[in-house]
Amino acid sequence: MNTNALPPSVKSCTHYHSDGSRRAINLEQVRQVMDSGDGFVWIGLYEPDLATLERMRELFDLHRLAIEDAAKAHQRPKVEAFGNTLFVVMHTSQQVESKLQYGETHAFLGERFLITIRHAASLSYEPVRERLELEPELLRLGPSVCLWAVLDAVVDNYLPITEEFTTTLDGLEKAIFADRYKRSTVRRLYELKREVNLMRMAVTPLQDVLSQLRRHPGKLIADEVRLYLRDVHDHVARVADTVDTLRDMLGTALSVNLSLVTLAQGETVKRLGAWAALLAAPTLITSWYGMNFADMPELASPHAYPILGGAVLLACIVLYRLFKRAGWL
Repeated sequence: MNTNALPPSVKSCTHYHSDGSRRAINLEQVRQVMDSGDGFVWIGLYEPDLATLERMRELFDLHRLAIEDAAKAHQRPKVEAFGNTLFVVMHTSQQVESKLQYGETHAFLGERFLITIRHAASLSYEPVRERLELEPELLRLGPSVCLWAVLDAVVDNYLPITEEFTTTLDGLEKAIFADRYKRSTVRRLYELKREVNLMRMAVTPLQDVLSQLRRHPGKLIADEVRLYLRDVHDHVARVADTVDTLRDMLGTALSVNLSLVTLAQGETVKRLGAWAALLAAPTLITSWYGMNFADMPELASPHAYPILGGAVLLACIVLYRLFKRAGWL
């Protein structure tokens, strides 16, 4: 195929024959392939413009409302039926320069075609294609098996992210119980909770999407593919449980961190109060000697100052032992 015949946003255009074999085609050949009744077509797009989406609408008789949704990259995960076509939206995630970013994949599923549209941070589905092409018997099930493979790849990409979240939380829990308070720990806890909440917004609705696909009547979803969708549903349910657990643990970690900071501040205040009391005793006694009184009984005694110094020291020792026993020092 001459790749120059494809618009820049069209990353792949493949015809899969009924026997599971494949050949690359251009958009001008799509209508001919659809009329031949042989196999199905899988077209992959990345951030297409309106002209390309309009071309898809004309080729596959897609609904205008679905095209409008596909042009916007701010849809919640969902599945909608437009006649003989299913419109599926799923959120994707990936690490970009050590930061977690989210994107979307929109899919149009028909009896003999699948169109996948990627927006923002979304990995290529070329590895998914290559894996399917190694199993021609799966490709014979039709385009619904390709949709399953895409959903499976999206969910599988969630797993290492949730594992990284768990590892990060373990490290933050150790930092929380460290001897010294670090403001960066609280900041990272908040950032992690925000990332987990974003993950929850992507994962939780996807469970409903998979449930609807499994129960969808008609021939768009092959019966054999429903078993594979059930497996993906189990995986996304496990991810959702992990995300919910992480949210609860992060909320608890933030509360515990606040409590520990409050306790540490209380301990500091107690220590400051104890030392202030220790300093108050000699300050009170010695401040008497700053008064200009002529008649002070101890002025006539040569042992007055040593006795007074011993009394001050004794008072400080008694106070120190009392505060030490009380745990203030």
